[in-house]
Parts: sequence; C-alpha cells; structure tokens
Amino acid sequence: MDNNIAENPSPTRAKWRKVAYGGMQPGFDDNHTDDSFLEGMVMNANVVKRDMLKVMQDSISISQYLCIVVLVGLVWTYTLRSTLDETSLLYLDVSLLGSGFLVLLLTKEMLSLDLLLHYLLNVFFFTTGLYVLAPVYQTLTRSISSDSIWAVTVSLLILHLFLHDYSGSTVRAPGALKNPTLTSFISLNASVVASVFIASRLPSRLHVFAIMLFSLQVFLFAPLVTYCIKKYSFHLHLCFSFSLMAMTLAFVYTLHRLLFVLLLGLLVFVTVVCPYWLIRMQEYKFEINGPWDEAKLCFDITD
Repeated sequence: MDNNIAENPSPTRAKWRKVAYGGMQPGFDDNHTDDSFLEGMVMNANVVKRDMLKVMQDSISISQYLCIVVLVGLVWTYTLRSTLDETSLLYLDVSLLGSGFLVLLLTKEMLSLDLLLHYLLNVFFFTTGLYVLAPVYQTLTRSISSDSIWAVTVSLLILHLFLHDYSGSTVRAPGALKNPTLTSFISLNASVVASVFIASRLPSRLHVFAIMLFSLQVFLFAPLVTYCIKKYSFHLHLCFSFSLMAMTLAFVYTLHRLLFVLLLGLLVFVTVVCPYWLIRMQEYKFEINGPWDEAKLCFDITD
C-alpha cells in the first residue's frame, strides 16, 4: 500500500499565468493575481516636465489674440462715438487686407499663384455679399435697446475668447496638418454675431459695410496671419506679439485709465501667473500605470 502511494504522488498545482483571454485557470479564482502583478506598475510615466520660459512663450499667443480682440472693441467704440467715419474705416479695411496678403506671400513657401487667386476670388465674393446684406444688418436690432446689445456682445466675445483655437486658425493654412475643430467654428460664429449686433447700431449702410468688413477680416484672417508668422519665425512672432501688446495698451490708456490697468493685469496674469501655476501644479500630479490599464494602439487607426 505504501509503495503505491510512493509511486503515485498527488499531482502538483498548475502555475498561474498572466493571460488576457484564457478563461479561468484551474485552481485559481478569476480575479487572482500573484506577487509579480505589481512589478509592472509605473508611476508618472506620462507626466511632462515643463519649462517655465517655454510655457510663458506658448502663452504669448493667448495674450496676442486677446489684444487683437481688444483692438476690435476699440474700433467699435470709436465708430459708435463717430470718431471714425466710414471713409477712415474703408481705408483701414484696405490696408489690413493688403498687409495680410503681403504677410502670406512673404511667410508661406507653399502659397502658389493659384492658391492666391483662389483667396482673392473668395475675398471678392465675401465683400460683395457683405455689401448686399448691409441694409439687412442695419435694421436687424432696431427694436432692441443698446444696453441689451452691449451685454449680449460682451458675452459673445467672452465665449469667442473661451472657445478660440489659439494653436491654429479657423481658415486652414496651406500645409496645415489638422483641420479646424468644432469649438473654433462655434467661436467664430459668436464673433460674427457680435459684429452684426454692433453694426446694427450704425447710422448708414456704408458704415455697416465698413465695420462688418473690418470685423470679419480680423476674426477670420488675423488668426491665419499670426499662424503663418509663428510658423515662419518664432522670434518674429515674439516681436510682433510684444509690439501688438504695447500698441493695444497705448490705445486703451488714451481711452480709459482703469481699462488700461485691467488689461495690463490680465496680460500679466495670462503670460506670467498662469504658467507659474501650471508649473507648480505639476509637482502634485500623481499618475499610476500598470497591467490593469487598457491596451493602447501604437499606430494611427486612420492610416
């Protein structure tokens, strides 16, 4: 009897294996893990070490566009005060359009003659449509009070700034790798509606056409121009941004001292304080990765 037991020992327990689709393994629970399970745990694997100067340089694009929107608001204010007449606005529109195309020609290597003619044709149709619709815009909000118009306009501009794509352009630049996002189109629509509300308070059809042309030129093509400048030379982008900030602060100072202080504080907050907060918050970021994570594709599924 003892010899039989010695010759037929009890079967050894099977070793647990870490498999994804193997079903339950005999002798182990479905949620069983062994001592090697936590050996694959990695902490803060995807945390990016950010440099304070680099983050401040990236935030300049936000401050730059904030100044562009403030300049649009200044032109609106001077126009409603009759400081700027329709002739001055038309000269401003032509100069902005010419300087924008000049920047595109000087900074874009992929800008061909056919593409330039395509842009000019679109601008022609765009300008003609604005001139035809100017009488409609002029009488659109005649029954609404000016206080309501200003309240809605400011709210739309805040929404425009909040949803704007500061890394690209709503008008796709030549050679751009990605298409504009949905939020950038919502931001553009908010700025267009705000421009229509302001234009509806002006006295003449030519006034309405000039201010609408100016506003849409800035909201549509200014991001494209600044994007091309940044792609062409980052140092040129910095010089242009700081010059734009200084010019905006000078104009706001002549309009109202309190607004100047608020704008200066906002620019400092966006360019200095927010990057500092981002760097400090990175110290408290704690991320755990391990074998329990879902598998991630290492290739683009659209290819």
